[in-house]
Amino acid sequence: MKIHKEGYNIILTSFIIIGAVVLCFYLFSGWQASTKTAAIAGTFFFLFIIRFFRSPKRICVIDDDLVIAPADGKIVIIQEVEENEFLKAKAIQVSVFMSIFNVHVNWYPVGGKILYSKHHHGNYLVAWHPKSSEKNERTSIGMECVNGRIILFRQIAGYIARRIVCYAKKGEHANQCSQVGFIKFGSRIDMFLPTDSEILVKPGDKVRGCETIIAKLTK
Repeated sequence: MKIHKEGYNIILTSFIIIGAVVLCFYLFSGWQASTKTAAIAGTFFFLFIIRFFRSPKRICVIDDDLVIAPADGKIVIIQEVEENEFLKAKAIQVSVFMSIFNVHVNWYPVGGKILYSKHHHGNYLVAWHPKSSEKNERTSIGMECVNGRIILFRQIAGYIARRIVCYAKKGEHANQCSQVGFIKFGSRIDMFLPTDSEILVKPGDKVRGCETIIAKLTK
């Protein structure tokens, strides 16, 4: 299993802390039930941390007219909204919620030029809260697709998540399904698409990053 680079420091730190705790139990009480319990619990926690930072290989769907899922998770919102940060127009919002058990690598849903990239400090409401897109800590990325359409998508921190990693830089070109970043421990991604987009998912659908088609953009 490949481990994402964003997990290296956390995995090492977790290993040291868990090892130190188990060692303390052993020094004070020997190899008794309490030490065995600590060792077992620490092992399960460490394996969970490793699994969280997995970076799976995907068979990517590449098409200039399609919006591909930027993350693993579940569709929780599809609605028409007024997007005032970048698009300054009505858009269809499609939101993917990631639980702590999902892969947390984020990918570009489209290919094209990065027109806008901005990090916003904010709160840590639960990721499925309607206001989390506007109130939570988040990073917004605006793109001009290869076919000329303009979209915005956001990485949003949740109640548990405390750090968003984003590689997008204004002015650069991004390939569809290449990695845009990572959100650590529970979060959401919102996509804001043109109102004439053909949405191909519905609320409750489970999606896989790089593989599930979210929408078709008209030319």
